[in-house]
Amino acid sequence: MSETDIQIPSAFDPFAEANAEDSSAGSKEYVHIRIQQRNGRKSLTTVQGLKKEFSYNKILKDLKKEFCCNGTVVQDPELGQVIQLQGDQRKNVSTFLVQAGIVKKEHIKIHGF
Repeated sequence: MSETDIQIPSAFDPFAEANAEDSSAGSKEYVHIRIQQRNGRKSLTTVQGLKKEFSYNKILKDLKKEFCCNGTVVQDPELGQVIQLQGDQRKNVSTFLVQAGIVKKEHIKIHGF
């Protein structure tokens, strides 16, 4: 083969299919419930991914009253508003959100341990 016989392949985008599928995959939003270890036996439960139309302060008030724990709403630049609760409240929060009708059970992801 001489150098003039080299064929240049046409522009091929290997991620074209992934980008097309990504638009439908982004429509399913998950609520992430995580635990963060503090010092010793202390831990924090964080809830993120709730829809913006909900009042985070009212949800926090009900969670604090229901589980007898303290908590706060933190504004994160990347994640938006995040609810923080004292202690390991992952299962309690997930059942509360489903029973209150805020989130469906399929849209909740529990992380940690």
